[in-house]
Amino acid sequence: MTEEIIIAGFGGQGVLSMGKILTYSGLMQGQEVSWMPSYGPEMRGGTSNVTAIISDERISSPILTQYDTAIILNQQSMDKFESMVKKGGTLLYDPNGITRHPERTDINIYKVEATKIATEMGNAKVFNMVVLGAYLKIKPIVKMENVVKGLKKSIPARNHKLLPLNEEAIGKGMNALEKA
Repeated sequence: MTEEIIIAGFGGQGVLSMGKILTYSGLMQGQEVSWMPSYGPEMRGGTSNVTAIISDERISSPILTQYDTAIILNQQSMDKFESMVKKGGTLLYDPNGITRHPERTDINIYKVEATKIATEMGNAKVFNMVVLGAYLKIKPIVKMENVVKGLKKSIPARNHKLLPLNEEAIGKGMNALEKA
């Protein structure tokens, strides 16, 4: 099993953290992983993306031109990465702020109202965990216990009190997934 993922959106949406948590989770399962971030100098508010690869086999290169899965969180990323999903692959997106929805018919398209759910939960910072939950519902490539360990590794110790909220957000994302 090899899963090649692009996660793309605005800086501040937790794009890089989501990729880091996924790769930590894979590492804790004894898998080979790669995490390669890309962002502009503006960071928060600018576009950012991360390529994450989780595999049972050695990873030859972290540089990809096509992806098994694209997780898209803004229109600029939709415009750039929709065409790069492999035929038969998966595209997951949050429709908030998307003006042109995915148009391909040769991939599996899902959506999750992550912005709405995070707002209802009273903490916009769990947005990325809602999205992560939706992704893991589609492709349970890592065990939930390792996701929790990945969260602990990624979140500073001073914020570990937020772990239960993050776990709740993952669960809500799993339950809110819709086929688009």
